[in-house]
Amino acid sequence: MDALVLSHPEQLERLRRVCPEAEDAAVLAGDPCFDRMLAARPYRERYRRALGTRRGQRLVVLNSTWNPEGLFGSAGQDVLPGLLPRLAAELPADDYRLAAVLHPNIWYGHGPGQIRAWLDQAGRRGLTLIDPVHAWRQALLASDIVLGDFGAVSYYASALGIPVLLASAAQDRLDPEAPLAAFVRDAPRLDPHGSLPDQLEDLLARHRPLAGPAAFTTSAPNASAALLRRRFYALMDLPEPTAPALLEPLPLPPYTPPRHTAPLYARTRVRGDDVLIERSAEHPYDAGRETHLVVHEDTRDPGDLATADVIVREGPPDDPRLGSPEEWTAEVLGRHPHCAAAVYVSGPDRCTVRTRDHGVIRLSAGTEADAAPAAYASSLYAWLEAGGTLSPDGTVLRVRTARGVHPVTAEPVNAPVRSASAARRGT
Repeated sequence: MDALVLSHPEQLERLRRVCPEAEDAAVLAGDPCFDRMLAARPYRERYRRALGTRRGQRLVVLNSTWNPEGLFGSAGQDVLPGLLPRLAAELPADDYRLAAVLHPNIWYGHGPGQIRAWLDQAGRRGLTLIDPVHAWRQALLASDIVLGDFGAVSYYASALGIPVLLASAAQDRLDPEAPLAAFVRDAPRLDPHGSLPDQLEDLLARHRPLAGPAAFTTSAPNASAALLRRRFYALMDLPEPTAPALLEPLPLPPYTPPRHTAPLYARTRVRGDDVLIERSAEHPYDAGRETHLVVHEDTRDPGDLATADVIVREGPPDDPRLGSPEEWTAEVLGRHPHCAAAVYVSGPDRCTVRTRDHGVIRLSAGTEADAAPAAYASSLYAWLEAGGTLSPDGTVLRVRTARGVHPVTAEPVNAPVRSASAARRGT
């Protein structure tokens, strides 16, 4: 062995104890992976936008290492499969964004097709699977909370000061003297029976960065490139270049917004032009709020469309396959008699809505608004059902989610085609 690269003197001390003959090959050279994340920290908001995370949303990154006791394996306890439906049901879709970072060996051990099949339902409920090689660091930097296990990603997150909640933490896999073992002992644990929103918000409120991960991840922050290059050229017995040793910056990932093609229940409360809305995958009883069913046209079960109050899809405003937003919305109301509103989302801040009683309405968000256009449309639907009246010059609704108030302008375009009651009678 010519060189054994270590990131911290603590590792060198353990190496001396367990394998003293390897000490001469040890090289303290920091951590280039962590250095790339440190350099990319100023671009956090760009990474959040790339993941379709809106202002005020909590980005929750689920992380699993690759052995059977990791979050994805959980030694037969099915932690992740049981957790994902609860996350979709309990965390409002407009207040939380979900992404998953799975170790590359999980992907290549089972195969990408199998992983996507296993997590298909979660994906239709808004979970994004992060590229396991090229984009996990950016997702980590963008996150508000990491829900993970005893793998390196959770440790890196803690070293960056990101709140970590451990859902799987097998101590017997770890050297009890290693900093990672101390992190697992000290990090907060998920209560599988407790309320998920309460636990996540409590974690954020009480969060204080653990000292260990920040201290032991690297002993040479922002210096690993120079230390490694120096060693590499010494091993080759060549003169080192005079130019600075630099690491490749983390690239901006492709734009991957969440795509909710599974049905959502929208719970609303209307007070004047204020509409409080909460959308999630299940319909718990909620006194004082009205509920309607929102279904994406690409739902897996076409039977969902027969019972939908609101049908949604996204696309450019001039997609020749769908026709104009006005044409598509008319087609949807004609095909689905129960549906009261068809919503065509044509941009991150705008959509076209057609209702049977009010015709075509264009919704656009002001500069202070940053929620999903489908949430604006559901708010408009609830407001109209509660007796709201549109001004010919447009009406500004205040859409309220848990994370803020979003002013949205509703502008009528033309007259209705027929009444909702007549449509539901099939006449």
